[in-house]
Amino acid sequence: MKVIASLAALSCAVGMMAQTFDCVSTTESSVWKPSGKVKLSSRPSGTVVETLAEPVNFGRWGTCFNERGYDALNLLPESDRAEIMEKVFSPEGELRINMGRIPMNANDYARDWYSCDEVAGDFDLRYFNIERDKTTLIPFIHQAQALCPDMTFWASPWSPPSWMKINADYPVRSDRTNNMDPRKDAFLFAGQPDVNREDYKAPKGIFPPKLSENNYFIMEPRYLQAYADYFGKFIDAYAEQNIPIDMVMFQNESWSYTPYPGCAWTPEGIILFNTEYLAPTLGKTHPNVDIYFGTINTNRYDVIDKVLADSRASKTYKGVGFQWEGGQILPALRKKYPGFRYVQTEGECGWGSFDWGAAEHTFERINHYLGNGAEDYTFWNFILPDDGCSGWGWKQNALIRVDSASKTYTLTPEYYAVRHYANFIPTGSKITAWRGGDTPVLVAETPDGKTVVTAANFTDRKARLAVPVGKKYLNITVAPHSLNTYAE
Repeated sequence: MKVIASLAALSCAVGMMAQTFDCVSTTESSVWKPSGKVKLSSRPSGTVVETLAEPVNFGRWGTCFNERGYDALNLLPESDRAEIMEKVFSPEGELRINMGRIPMNANDYARDWYSCDEVAGDFDLRYFNIERDKTTLIPFIHQAQALCPDMTFWASPWSPPSWMKINADYPVRSDRTNNMDPRKDAFLFAGQPDVNREDYKAPKGIFPPKLSENNYFIMEPRYLQAYADYFGKFIDAYAEQNIPIDMVMFQNESWSYTPYPGCAWTPEGIILFNTEYLAPTLGKTHPNVDIYFGTINTNRYDVIDKVLADSRASKTYKGVGFQWEGGQILPALRKKYPGFRYVQTEGECGWGSFDWGAAEHTFERINHYLGNGAEDYTFWNFILPDDGCSGWGWKQNALIRVDSASKTYTLTPEYYAVRHYANFIPTGSKITAWRGGDTPVLVAETPDGKTVVTAANFTDRKARLAVPVGKKYLNITVAPHSLNTYAE
């Protein structure tokens, strides 16, 4: 028996010594190429990547279902549509998306403005309906569900119904892309100097440079209660379509004062609506639906801290969601408020370049959020046509680009940046080590005990990195401007 035990121990030791990782790499000129094997070493060689003090749980990869994405998909032949959906949503596909974000009413990638109830004064919501969604978003979602039956969903509005707002319109600001009366622009800063005036000096690096003085929602009890009920109606309507929503956020980007659908809120307004109306209402009618505070797109720490410091916050919110500038204050807020779950809520979509720079940016953003404690990651449009332009004039990137003239599609460099993570790091993984900056690294342990390492190099020189794997190191040399995944 001693001999057998000794042989078994020797076999295990040899196996560990011989443990290798397969590498796949992507550069601007060569995508998703196997690039050899790397063995573990007992000593580090290169800059050592730090192990996290506590592992971070990873939940799900998500994307938002938008009307213009649905239209782009439907420009393609049926075989291509099926191929794309398989790549994106199948558990055996390339991106393995298993969470969906649903816009409540129109967002900036709807065809145009609409809400589920535009009948002014309908406080009983008699005319609430999702008939438009049944022709666009719902069939889009059902196609994804057919491939990923355990997909989960969360929802947020970009704007309340227009009649619930002080400007009686869907945007916050007037613009050539909407019909809002320019005189109502004065509501935003309550007659104070606009940030565009030459005599206004914005704090460097602060977004937004000036905060709204007003809640654009009408802060009267019957409006607030009707809007809380509106969330419940939306959840029920989607449940009837076999689309279960298990989480909501009260507003997309309260701090983007937009010409497209949007709504400005003050910290006091956010606290009032969420703690005194939305949470009590859903607590009674939909106790299994979680409320998260989001989506946070400001780096003004004091504003977010004010909301979370309210004595009712821990009973109101299960988690906090960040996107864009909000990601800058994620680490500090997570440190101060460890009791919440933290998630990323929208990928940064650029300016319609569809280029290598967008791929490097997205790779870095995923690294930043997961390394700093975000447990879910939601991409924005996964598919768009041509220059990716919204109905309000903003050109944006997507993971898949459709040529409307030729009825063909292209997987963009950004698609491969996402694949380097999502193809290897499933739900239930744990993030164990992390490095940010120009040579970002992320280490994950999958539910089956395997280790995955993602590493990139955004510089013009090779980078030598030592990645901790248990008590050993994966010593890697990362080529300039490359994205890489190392997997057991």
